Amino acid sequence: MNDFGLFFEMGYQHIADLKGIDHILFVLVLCIRYQFADWKKLLWLITAFTIGHSITLALSVFNILNYSTSWIEFLIPVTILITAISNVFVKKFVYKAKFPLIYFFALFFGLIHGLGFSNYLKSLLSKGENIIPELLAFNLGLEAGQLLIVLSILFISLIFVNLFKVNRREYILFITGGVFAIALQMTLERIPF
Repeated sequence: MNDFGLFFEMGYQHIADLKGIDHILFVLVLCIRYQFADWKKLLWLITAFTIGHSITLALSVFNILNYSTSWIEFLIPVTILITAISNVFVKKFVYKAKFPLIYFFALFFGLIHGLGFSNYLKSLLSKGENIIPELLAFNLGLEAGQLLIVLSILFISLIFVNLFKVNRREYILFITGGVFAIALQMTLERIPF
């Protein structure tokens, strides 16, 4: 397998690894309020998150940005908690604003999640001068995995809300509550002080 394919696969495996479930939980609470019919809004939301984590992933890999790993590991579940709390306020499913507040949360929280990925990626990159293709391949692999997660969330929501006729708001609150509980435990375990 060429280097591009290898790094693509590493990115995909990293996002799909259940040992690092924090990213999956974040994407879950970020996307749970949307359905297939909202695909354009969801695309903007995921793009905002992708832009955020791509920026800090690149800045960190090129050693432009340095940070405390323990603080990033603490802040990642905090982003999950905040996003989960924002779901409590979703009562109607008509999104009229062109750029709702959740898009800015996704962009900002993407910056934090990108830093979480960067240490893993730094350990894998070659020490050569041209690491841009490796960085791009890893990021594309992450995005492919993330897209699979989003599609899975939408499909599971479709089954429960449309097929089993579970009340959409109750479904969102149930899933969000479970994720909130896990994220709270992760946050308390990772307090850096």
